[in-house]
Amino acid sequence: MNPITRKMATFLTITALGTAVFPLTTNHVHAATYVTNVAATATQLTNQQIEAAIKTLNSLGIMNGYADQSMGEHRAITRAELATLVFKTFNLEGKTGESVELTDVNANAWYAPYASKLVELGIMQANNGQFNPNSQVTDEELEQVVSKAMQRDVKSVHHWMSTFYSENGSTTRGETAVLLQTAQQAIPSEQAQIQSVRSLNAITLIVQFDKPLTAADEVFAKAQTDFAFSGGLTLTNMPRLKTGSIATYIVPTSVQHAGEVYSLTYKGQDAGSFEGSGTKLNMTTVSQITNDTFEIEALQANGVVDYGYIISAYSGGRGANAFVLNDQEQAGGKTYQIISSMQARQVMITPEGGEPIVAKYVPFTQSTDGKQEPKFRLPEGQTLQSGVTYTVSSDWANINNASFTARSFDSLEVVSSQVVSETSIEVTLAQDPGDELFSGRSVTLTSPNGDVLTATYKYSSRKGATGIFDIVNDGKLIPGTTYTISPVGDWSVASSVTVTL
Repeated sequence: MNPITRKMATFLTITALGTAVFPLTTNHVHAATYVTNVAATATQLTNQQIEAAIKTLNSLGIMNGYADQSMGEHRAITRAELATLVFKTFNLEGKTGESVELTDVNANAWYAPYASKLVELGIMQANNGQFNPNSQVTDEELEQVVSKAMQRDVKSVHHWMSTFYSENGSTTRGETAVLLQTAQQAIPSEQAQIQSVRSLNAITLIVQFDKPLTAADEVFAKAQTDFAFSGGLTLTNMPRLKTGSIATYIVPTSVQHAGEVYSLTYKGQDAGSFEGSGTKLNMTTVSQITNDTFEIEALQANGVVDYGYIISAYSGGRGANAFVLNDQEQAGGKTYQIISSMQARQVMITPEGGEPIVAKYVPFTQSTDGKQEPKFRLPEGQTLQSGVTYTVSSDWANINNASFTARSFDSLEVVSSQVVSETSIEVTLAQDPGDELFSGRSVTLTSPNGDVLTATYKYSSRKGATGIFDIVNDGKLIPGTTYTISPVGDWSVASSVTVTL
């Protein structure tokens, strides 16, 4: 029996029993007294999983039973019941949103405050004031509601529902209990503690917590203080929660020494030790893209994935390209290497017959336009010399095709600019530079009296050929003043481009 057929059969059985068999009660039914009545069905969930989830939620006062002492685990759950369960699971009482009026909900109904709160918070919908409390909940609606309630990506919630999810299938109370039991474990906590740590590659750790970190604890500045390593190892960017996991994080570090044993403390508490990895990332090809910038390609087809495709924070933006890796870093039968954050990374680029040059990662160019091609740039003022062959080397990557012969690129052309605010302008090029090539660039704005403001590109603001530049050092545009735009450096040229507030 497939999931849709199974859910239809469940609904027909419930309908045949009649609602009088399962009158809803708001009285708490203790775990020791209720009857689970778990029957043999074709569900992928086991009876033990359903029963364990119901007992857990019941013992916490989240899920109540019926007058006949059953929990109705195979009954299709209604929107009224779901609102109640979600409200209690995620402790939403103290949260507020925009006040709403539900025209089909009696103010004295047992579910009224829960339904109102979830609509108020935007977690559940009420079209034209109609909540439809007795309507059955589909798997898709359950997925969306839980995702919004816990502020977790939809793909993770979908993964947790994989044992029972079906297109347009109605959700049972037992299935809802299993999902909510998992989701409750995934509620962030300020008291989260590390359970295990292991090195994945030369620049990446996999750290498992007992609970997800709060947003405040994920912030890089805070995490830098909380994560303390021996041996001079450092955190290079914020920890990122893996899609589909409860509390497993991808943690980027400075380059580890293979075989060295590092100790880790978290918030001052011993969190164990791990052996540094000598595994380098398998990158494919180096390509020049401007006179001072080159990129290093990596391919998913070769089993290398940028972490942006597998972390909860980026899952929504990556759409169908996002996916879930299991605890062995596998998906679809393939094991993947993970490129963690490139923040603070650098490589060496050596001209034929010359001395090595340090090239630094260009922020927010790691995986853009659907490509895994982090960009690296020479020190300011230096350029790649046309006709010279360069070779790139790294202590964190093996590069299959590491050499290229430089050529000369025409500078990008600024064709127009307009004011966004007194502290920001838009800059438009003659053509779309692609792949965030605005990143790290600046322009000057010169007034008729010679006063000069500097504006730098706002990361990830590019829309086609246009990017936003923010004025630095608390500078502001003066109303009525016309400024002349000039690129800083040779990355671009501008001819008589002005902007007026």
